[in-house]
Parts: sequence; structure tokens; C-alpha cells
Amino acid sequence: MSTEYSRPLEQPIDTDGNLFSILEERAARTPDRPLVEYKEPGTGEWASFTAAGFRNEVVSLAKGLIARGVMPGDSVAVISKTRWEWTALDLAIMSIGAVTVPVYETNSPSQVAMIFNDAQVRMAFAENDMQRDKIESVRVECPDLGDVYVIDFGALATIGEYGKTVTEAEFLERERSVRGTDLATIVYTSGSTGTPKGVELSHGNFIFITYSGVRSMPDIAMPEHARLWLFLPLAHVFARYMQFFCFAGNVTLGLSGNLRTILADFAAFKPTFILAVPRIFEKIYNAASQKAGAGLKGRIFAGAASTARAWSMAQQSGEPIPFWLTVRHALYSRLVYRSILDVFGGHVEYAVSGGAPLDKSIAHFFNGIGLPLLEGYGMTETCAPASVNPTSGYRIGTIGLPMQGTAMAVADDGELCIKSPAVCIGYHNHPEITAQQIQDGWLHTGDLGSIDGDGFVTVTGRKKDLIITAGGKNVSPGELEASVMTSPVVNQCIVVGDRKPFVAAIVALDLSETNTWLESQGAKPCADLAEAAANPIVHAEVERAVNQANEAVSRAESIRKFEIVPDDFTEENGLVTASMKARREAITERYRDLIDDVIYAGKR
Repeated sequence: MSTEYSRPLEQPIDTDGNLFSILEERAARTPDRPLVEYKEPGTGEWASFTAAGFRNEVVSLAKGLIARGVMPGDSVAVISKTRWEWTALDLAIMSIGAVTVPVYETNSPSQVAMIFNDAQVRMAFAENDMQRDKIESVRVECPDLGDVYVIDFGALATIGEYGKTVTEAEFLERERSVRGTDLATIVYTSGSTGTPKGVELSHGNFIFITYSGVRSMPDIAMPEHARLWLFLPLAHVFARYMQFFCFAGNVTLGLSGNLRTILADFAAFKPTFILAVPRIFEKIYNAASQKAGAGLKGRIFAGAASTARAWSMAQQSGEPIPFWLTVRHALYSRLVYRSILDVFGGHVEYAVSGGAPLDKSIAHFFNGIGLPLLEGYGMTETCAPASVNPTSGYRIGTIGLPMQGTAMAVADDGELCIKSPAVCIGYHNHPEITAQQIQDGWLHTGDLGSIDGDGFVTVTGRKKDLIITAGGKNVSPGELEASVMTSPVVNQCIVVGDRKPFVAAIVALDLSETNTWLESQGAKPCADLAEAAANPIVHAEVERAVNQANEAVSRAESIRKFEIVPDDFTEENGLVTASMKARREAITERYRDLIDDVIYAGKR
């Protein structure tokens, strides 16, 4: 390793317990305080569980699973949007030594069959009729599959009723036999570079990073009235980890999988911190910009955005903020910033961003209006987080410091590597990949990075995505793509140019947001993506975004040409993953003729 930085633990973490112990400890510490809040389906009325009440619900379900014959090591799948039942089932399954297998509700029947067979799933919980039908359509291909329960049809009540035949002593005997080294879950990666692989995570893996996270971010985890509104899919390890983080701290966890009501939910729930991927923050910024329009309000917003970024850059420099900038910032805080922060419920102090590169201009904007976006980094293989920016002394453009008890290093070839008790057991049914990816305890991430003298880590690109032009210039596409995607009309951007004379880009549009933006500019909306791709106003906006992205790189690294394609990038057509990451190889292969003939050969 050419560079290495380790962040010590302030006190030891006992990883020999199981994940249920985190809930048990919270229920003993604050039994009567709200732990989980949610909206009742249908009525939309708010409801909640106390810590003790949620603990009892989990135990009831665990007893029911025992009664239904679920044994230690058995795999149980959950295919559902984010909701409290998901969390309760997850802990119940793992508390008795069984293995939770999360499945995205957007997965196709063939993907469900692949996961069920690879993990030997014996029982499944489906959210609704549609998900049950998806499972049943491949049942003949899944010889290990037994019972399938539907959450919307009272599955939890049914399992709880079965559990009445199981005593508390029987549950505790099972729960206490589950150790830190036991397998807790198999999480299938989104597969942006190929077929999804199951990552085996132990109870000890999760327990370590849960308590490491609480100690690394006490300002977020430990306030008496901390609240998180979690809307990311629990099939993703990032959201799943946050459940345990909340329980180990003092956080009340709000759960919902309905993104259509997210702004109303923010206003009602009033979180103190939020967790999201960069695209959420980009959409909120674009929505605020479009709402301001192009007249006087538009000019005020543009001035406010410029001032926010200038203030943030001055703050990050460590130098005193100029008096004139302080005055302008205070003025815009009253006129603009407070109303934007009210979108999040008015009580948010921090936001944690992860899952994809965060564009610096977006980070500086939100930091400037009073909401620091604390960028972090992690993988499924590390139970999600490996590093995060601190609440004090955060550095925009970095992924922060390693979590307590975690070491990060840069290999001789520039690859970022991680060593931690949170690093996974390995890849399910793939010992050869395990041996390749985890060497001498170091997980090789596939990302390129650097570490400064204070331990702050920066991701500079993706090792496999590195583009080497015909002129020999190495280009990491991530920063360019993230910048172009800040445009309100752009849904996805893929930079190409490996072994080509210059760098180019394939751009896909978001029709709904494109039309909203067009109307805000006083132009007519488009009927479909084909019309939008040919619209000269849209083309000019994409060109503006490309030019802005190019300002951050040298000419040799800049995007010289781009093509807007009249297609939607979806999981169904194989161009993005379930977590909405672009499948680079699939996209470049689909548009091979466009890339070779139009972009580089100049044919039309």
C-alpha cells in the first residue's frame, strides 16, 4: 500500500452478539419513547411503535417463524417497498439465526428466480398481489421455496398467531445461540458490471459498523430528539444499515416507500437529518430553480444560489468570510434559503449523501444555504459505510474520514482498499471472487482514490471505468457525468472515449422534468422523448451542462461531442440497476453504432 490511514476506536466494540441485541438494548434504555413511526396505508394517519412495543412485535414474529419450522441458516426473502413490516421481519428472521435475503420490488421474475435459487430461499414475504404473482410465476424453477406470505393480506398477523404456540424461553434459546460470526443476510449487489452476486454479511459485521457509526457521528445519532425519515429501499444495504444505526442511537425512525408524498412527509415528520442519494438533492435544487422561473424571482434565485456557493467556498477555504459576502448571505437567508430548508420540514441540521458521486456545485449550494451534505462512501461488502465526513470540519469534495476502527489505503496502482471488522464474509457460492477481492484482510474496492495527510479520502474514479483516449490521456468519467446530471433535463449521462481520439457523452432525458423545465422557460412541453431529444431548447440546455462540466477538467479530458438519445434508461431494459446506477457496458453496447458511426465517424 502506498498510503494508509487508520482511525482508532475510542472504545472496544463487542461483535460477538447478534443484531437483535441492538433493538433489545434500545428497548431496555428507552422503552416508552417512540422508535418507529409510519403512515397507515389507506388512511394516511400517523402511527408509531415505542421501543418496547417494537421489540415485542419482532419477538412475536420470530416465534411465528419458529413455529413454521424456520431453522438456523434457512434463507427467508423479503420483497417489498420500505415499510415498518420490512424492518420487523428483518430483525425477526435474523434473531433466530435465519438469513434475510432482500429483493428489490423492481426485480424481474428471472432475477427473483436467480436470487431464490442461489440463496436457497425457503420462505418469502411479498408486499402485495403483484409481488406474490411474480414469485409464483417462477415457483417451478425454485425447488427449495415453501410458504409465501403477503404483507398486505395480513402476513404479520398470521405469523404472530402461529407464534402463540412458542414460549418466550424457546425464543430466547434460539436468539442467544446466534453469535457474531453467524451469517445474518445475503445481499445481492445491483450488478452494474454484470450478474448480481450475493454478499454474505455476518451479525458481527453489522454490529461493528453500527456502533462505529454511532461513535463516528454522535451529533447525528445521539441527540434526544433525533429523527430520520427513511425512504430509500431497504433492499439496499445503505438504508438497511440506517435502521440499526437509528436503534443503536436515540433516533426515531420514520419509514415510507412512497416517493410521491416525500415533500408532504418531510413537512409532517420533521426529520433532524436525512439520508439520500445525490439525485434527490439535484431534483430538489432543480425544482427550486424552476419554481423561481425566469423573471424577477428567477434572478433573485440565481443571485441567492451564486451567493450560497461563494459563501460555502469561502467557509471551506478556512479564511475569514468577507463582510460583504456575510451581508449578502444573511439577506438571501431571509429571502430564499429558509423556504428551501422548509422543504425538508424545517428541522434538518445535516444530510448524509452516498451511493454515487456528489457534484461539488450541488454540495456547495446546500452547504451555503445551511444544510451540509456530508458525503460518505461504502459498499455492500462493508455493510454500507466505510467513511463519512464529520459534522465539524467536513471537507466538500471528499468522502470524509474512515469510520472508527476502519483503515483505508491506496494500493500501488491507485486502487482504494478497506480493512475493517465490517468487511463481509465473502461472496455466496463464489470463493474464487472472495479470494480475488479480499486479500490479507484488505477489500479491493475497484475505485481509485487518494488520502491526504489528515486522513480525508477522495475518490478519483472507477478502476474499470477509467477511459484511456487514443492520445494516452487517462480520464475518470464519474465527475463529468455527475456534473452533467445536475441539469434539470438530464436523467443519465455516460461518458465514452476509451481508445478514441476524444471524450464524448451519451445523454438520456427525464421527460417529466424536461417538460417542467421547458414550461418554466416559457416553451411548449414535448409529447415524448423523441421530440424532446430533437428540441433545440433542450439541446442548448444539455450543451450548457456539458460546458459547465468541462470547466473542471483539461481540454484533453473534456466532452467534445454529445448525443441525446430518445430512450428511457430503466431496469426493465437493462440500462440501469435497481438502485438506478447506469450499466456502463450495457449502455455502450446498445449505442455502439451511434458511438462509432455518428460520434466518431461523423456519419448521419
